[in-house]
Amino acid sequence: MSDEKVWERQALEHLLLENMKEQRRGRRWRTALRLMTLVVFVGLAINLFDLDFGGKASLGKHTALVDLHGEIAPNTPASAEAINAALNAAFENSESVGVILRINSPGGSPVQSGIIHDEILRLRAKYPEKPLHVVVEEICASGGYYVAVAAEKIYVDKASLVGSVGVIMSGFGVTGLMDKLGVERRVIAAGKNKALLDPFSKEDPKQKAFVQEMILEVHDQFIKVVRDGRGKRLKETPEMFSGLVWNGARSIDLGLTDALGNIDMVARDVFKAPEIVDYTTKENLAERVAKRFGAAMGEGATKVLLRNEHLRYGN
Repeated sequence: MSDEKVWERQALEHLLLENMKEQRRGRRWRTALRLMTLVVFVGLAINLFDLDFGGKASLGKHTALVDLHGEIAPNTPASAEAINAALNAAFENSESVGVILRINSPGGSPVQSGIIHDEILRLRAKYPEKPLHVVVEEICASGGYYVAVAAEKIYVDKASLVGSVGVIMSGFGVTGLMDKLGVERRVIAAGKNKALLDPFSKEDPKQKAFVQEMILEVHDQFIKVVRDGRGKRLKETPEMFSGLVWNGARSIDLGLTDALGNIDMVARDVFKAPEIVDYTTKENLAERVAKRFGAAMGEGATKVLLRNEHLRYGN
């Protein structure tokens, strides 16, 4: 065989070998890409649908934790819907030996606070062997304290802020400013009290008295809840239900709370279950994406509407 043919054969074999290597590399990359895609897909599915594959049910004996953080209001992480869902899950798990409701809240809606309070009492009656204790960190005031008194015990830090047993409805009046500016208020309403507490109208003594009476009724409901919840532990003073707040150490002296403590201490020393499992309801990926998408769509729609309005008036 001539040298030229030998060279051609070697060149062809080399090309075929390189082609096979390239194909193998391509298969490896496709396999790796598929595996990466699968891992990402599974991770998204777990986050998207809150899959836990047994999760809390297989953790053994533990202390259940539910966080109530921020303003108590509808459509917030501290809404009655979110807190009660977490509390129910915590009580229903047969391996949770006790429930800690950690509160960091200045208060909020009396209605939402009342719904949470009543649900705690229902759950405590349904699961009498499973205690629920509140642990206050920074603040537990107003509606936050309304919720707390439904617990078996309330633990605080010595510098926590506790109390504010009161009810408030605030507003403002600008009639004097309107007079100076020469602005006249014009309002048409069916029902003489439909414009109740209108900041652009002069205060009506009868309407003020009506609102004050309503606020006092809600305040009396709050006081009753505190007295029922704290019972003989409460050492009432003339200022107790005035809306004041006290530090944690003083709140223990007044019987508003029970003792100093934090979640680790309660789990370890009181419940004898140092393993803590968080049952707090959290937004999953789908909810976060939906909210961001909705906000972006709203912002985009607003820009379009404003642009259209500008064009219309420009013509």
